[in-house]
Amino acid sequence: MRYLLLICSDERSYENMSPEEGAARMAAWGQYTQDLTAAGKNLGGERLRTVASATTVRLKDGDRLLSDGLFAETKEQLGGFFMIEAENLDEAIDWASKMPHMAYGGSTEVRPI
Repeated sequence: MRYLLLICSDERSYENMSPEEGAARMAAWGQYTQDLTAAGKNLGGERLRTVASATTVRLKDGDRLLSDGLFAETKEQLGGFFMIEAENLDEAIDWASKMPHMAYGGSTEVRPI
């Protein structure tokens, strides 16, 4: 079964990061991606641009309403995703719990497709 792992974290936490810490976190994501791919579970994934580049679209009385930014005010933002193949929800949760951002207070929403 396919699952979407939605990566949620506070993107502001990266603003004060040293270059060394940033490089270490990127290396951790690279290793996670390699492990997921080596296990034959990686069906794709992408990092998203910051919420400042987002546009929210709504309809009201048939008219489009556009606004800059997130669809909701939250502490955490959706930063990217992986689509994986997993035998069941337990396996998908295992992969989600290994994501590097989890160690820094992030969360992962696991959704079956």
